[in-house]
Amino acid sequence: MIILGVKYKLQKFEKSKLGISKNNIHYIKDGLKDPDITIENIKSHIHRLKHNIIVLNMDSKVHSHIIAYLTSLQFERDISFCTMEHFLETRLHKCYIPTQNDNLDFLYNIRAYSKWQYFQKRCIDYFGVFWLLFFSWPVMIISTFMIKRQSPGKVLFRQLRIGKYNKNFECIKYRSMHENTKFFNHYTQENDPRIFPWGNTMRKMRMDEIPQIINIIKGEMHLIGPRAEWSELVQKYKKDIPYYCQRHLVAPGITGWAQVNYPYGANVEDARQKLMYDLYYIKYWNIWLELKIVWKTAMIVIGKNGV
Repeated sequence: MIILGVKYKLQKFEKSKLGISKNNIHYIKDGLKDPDITIENIKSHIHRLKHNIIVLNMDSKVHSHIIAYLTSLQFERDISFCTMEHFLETRLHKCYIPTQNDNLDFLYNIRAYSKWQYFQKRCIDYFGVFWLLFFSWPVMIISTFMIKRQSPGKVLFRQLRIGKYNKNFECIKYRSMHENTKFFNHYTQENDPRIFPWGNTMRKMRMDEIPQIINIIKGEMHLIGPRAEWSELVQKYKKDIPYYCQRHLVAPGITGWAQVNYPYGANVEDARQKLMYDLYYIKYWNIWLELKIVWKTAMIVIGKNGV
């Protein structure tokens, strides 16, 4: 695969998902200081590396003679080309978000659920809550006992989160950290000293999310949707990602498309990457996507498929 430009650079885990190795992907840079994108340059890489797809990955406009050449390749050598935006949506199922804020076309068709979609979502919520309670009640009893044993204090943890239409709500989870710790950080770190052993187990298997069933019944959350983010972090992200609140067109969920596709985030760039998955989920929501998330979540919980 040849990528013309470096507007977006595929991450290591994304290359793995695509089955692309280091040897069969090549970036050709563009820009005023390094204008490497020429027909001759493209030709040399096609012959040398035997590519069958070319991705347009530039902020600047593509010259008409290059477009004409790429179009001819579809007939002469069975080589296709597409934009990075199209590539990300069709191959990695995420919406590209530009780093510059001068083009908001990517927000087209990203809107709240219709009345019919919302009805379907609530049916899924109640159906999911019933079976979640049916299967998880032993885990709830064990978790309550282990939390009290390993870390004295409240069993449940309540925190102000941002929900649908930017409204605050109190999110309920099992407490996985010691109370009144001196060490403070917005993000959870590897081997975080604040997390007690059973808390770590709950986090890995996502059992700490079970009490959010209460939030679902109250209509503050869905079973599936964007992650319910802490209000303080949302304020931080909004400064760096002005359109971050687009994810709040819908209610958050216990699990979601970003949660099952992207590793745990610890900075603004991770938040931007996860937002790409959230926007894809909102834009292309359907029952099959919902079922796919349920399946991927189940695989993560039993430890067979993690991101």
